[in-house]
Amino acid sequence: MKFSEEWLRKWVNPEVATEKLAEQLTLAGLEVDSLEPVAGEFMGVVVGKVLEAKQHPDADRLRVCQVDVGDQTPLNIVCGASNVSVGQKVPVAKINAILPGNFKIKKSKLRGVESEGMICSEKELGIAESSDGIMVLSADAPLGVDVREYLSLNDTIFDIQLTPNRGDCLSIQGIAREVAAINDLRLTKPSLTAVSHTISEQLPIKITAPDGCPHYVGRVIRNIDSNAKTPLWLQERLRRSGIRPLSAIIDVTNYVLLELGQPLHAFDLSYVANGIEVRFAKPGEVIDLLDEQRLELNDKDLVITDGNRPLALAGIMGGKESGITSETKHLFLESALFNSSIITKTARHYGLFTDSSQRFERGVDPLLQKVAIERATALIHEIVGGEIGEVLECGQESSSKEAIILRKDRITKLLGITLADDVVTNIFNCLEMKVNPHGQGWQVTPPSYRLDINQEIDLIEEIARIYGYDRIPGEKIAEELTFLPVSETVLDLQKVKTRLVDSGYQEAITYSFVSPALEKKLMLQQHPLVLVNPISSDLSTMRTNHWPGLIQAFLHNYARQQQRVRLFEIGLCFINDPEKIKQELRLGGLCTGPLYPEQWSESARSVDFFDVKNDVMNILSLTGQTDSYGFESFEHPALHPGQAAAIVKQHRVIGMLGALHPSISQELDINQSLYLFDLSLDSIMDMSLPMYETLSKFPAIKRDMALVVAADVQAQRLKEKILSMGGDLLKNVQIFDIYQGKGIETGKKSIALSLTFQHLSRTLVDTEINESMQNIISALYKDFNATLRD
Repeated sequence: MKFSEEWLRKWVNPEVATEKLAEQLTLAGLEVDSLEPVAGEFMGVVVGKVLEAKQHPDADRLRVCQVDVGDQTPLNIVCGASNVSVGQKVPVAKINAILPGNFKIKKSKLRGVESEGMICSEKELGIAESSDGIMVLSADAPLGVDVREYLSLNDTIFDIQLTPNRGDCLSIQGIAREVAAINDLRLTKPSLTAVSHTISEQLPIKITAPDGCPHYVGRVIRNIDSNAKTPLWLQERLRRSGIRPLSAIIDVTNYVLLELGQPLHAFDLSYVANGIEVRFAKPGEVIDLLDEQRLELNDKDLVITDGNRPLALAGIMGGKESGITSETKHLFLESALFNSSIITKTARHYGLFTDSSQRFERGVDPLLQKVAIERATALIHEIVGGEIGEVLECGQESSSKEAIILRKDRITKLLGITLADDVVTNIFNCLEMKVNPHGQGWQVTPPSYRLDINQEIDLIEEIARIYGYDRIPGEKIAEELTFLPVSETVLDLQKVKTRLVDSGYQEAITYSFVSPALEKKLMLQQHPLVLVNPISSDLSTMRTNHWPGLIQAFLHNYARQQQRVRLFEIGLCFINDPEKIKQELRLGGLCTGPLYPEQWSESARSVDFFDVKNDVMNILSLTGQTDSYGFESFEHPALHPGQAAAIVKQHRVIGMLGALHPSISQELDINQSLYLFDLSLDSIMDMSLPMYETLSKFPAIKRDMALVVAADVQAQRLKEKILSMGGDLLKNVQIFDIYQGKGIETGKKSIALSLTFQHLSRTLVDTEINESMQNIISALYKDFNATLRD
């Protein structure tokens, strides 16, 4: 929020410099982002009046003006602005004046006509970044007065960043309260007394959505002068707060919003003559807004209607048709309290973020509506005149703030300091809180506008802020630490990360929301979760697994000539189950490029399916249950047919791995094989403790066999069958060769395996090994039609 220091000091004027004031606000939690001067450095610019403006004899776009600056003789000034006219009060840079950028005004001739100064624009004075013509001052501006003094340009613009819970500080009044509390001062509030009505005009007001609008206040004002000019002082305060002056009525509503924090809206009375109804929109209703947008509404949108059609999107923006124009003679002024959650949802749904919605989203004082409408009425009557109607009210003011018990010892425990009772009481009094002694502490009731204070800890935070964080001494914390036991039967994710890093991978952290186009290409889920209000259209879908984010990360590196990439990510993924939305902790990985970095001792080879499979097996080995996991042939639209496998545990699929499908690689302009894996971490968290086994002192005996089987028979299934038939004597089975080609029948393959036999207490003899081998071969022939290779 931007505001003028000069405006703030009208409310409260501590005897501190600008920089110290900024430091106070920052330490109190209202971070000052920047300080900027209102205008550039200039001198010698005074108020002048244009007495005459004639066409330049030799230039179509120049005029020769006679300008009275309070001296005995008017100045002859050549001006190129198209908006200069007789009778205007304007800023005039006299001879020897210095403008921003150290530009000195000298007597000169323009197309043969002598010019004794310069009529300035807002841009030339450093007041605005751009301007259309010269700056026109108020008609009552005194001649010859220094413009810097007249416009109060020795001022600074504060830009502060507020936390979402401090909606009460989105106004000059709110910030002034903070400054007054910090410096133990009293506020000097403007006159906020009620304006006497001159006409008794009633307008029916009906609230049919009390949950959305608990309190609505309005007032009719007739016979206004819509073309009256906004006073310069009010324009300047708006401009210094980052709001462009538009017209008197709109400027007043914006001014009260900035001053008190209560959004207001003015309707042309002719469009609400039948009354006001606050309700939820009907599905399909349409409204044209002030910013030219046309919205089709739904039944969750709160609207202001004339009893029939929507005239405004409540708390966000008015409708174009019912807005104030230069033809408006009568108006209806609205000041209402709207439900913050409803306003937030509607604003985010349509992408409408206005000054009004920002305040309602963060919470508006429920006791401010009548005060704000009286303040606006006084300003409107002062500027545009008119006949004032009675204040019309529907609903009730209500502040549900309850007293909070604050314990004295709790302050000491959390802040580490002991404060005197009168110090604590004074802090709460400065914050306009009601405080009474209560046992070993106080009973504190926050004011209605402090919606962020609901617990004891909130009160302690207020004490720390106002007392000053910088005044709280730093102390070392001495506390007895108790370490929680770590289960040895639960997999530590840090071990998973370490194993992958040791294998050459780097951890990536990507967005949980991904591109819907890439999600659709990968076909990870038929109906993924779609965000209602995404940060961008390219990040509008919640990830089903980590592949979209990792592929985007790879593409970023690939575009920068990085071909050897190994990435992994651990995080939540989101499954749109028909019954409920599931969050699963998953591990995703990507591997591509050469197997080893470029070197002289190893021949170059690209990573392949089995390299990535080995990396996954290394992770599974951390559980101590390697035999519980397996890999099965698998098909997935995103993976290369024949180079994809499902990761299974006890016949249940817990993940998958494989090469990215060539068609997808082509669409993404990837010219190398890209391997991906995905694994449910919840499924591998159980670990087996290592158990001691006695080592046999007797020799192991190895037997090799080469089996010829159908090409579609998985080697893993053969291995599992051999282990099941080998009994206690068979200790290990190792596959050491797979061959297809010359000497092997078409449609067949040869798988060579090494079997290790050993007994714990004796040396094995050939007869028992031969018997075991024969049983194994018979079983393989029966189940897989496997034969020994010649």
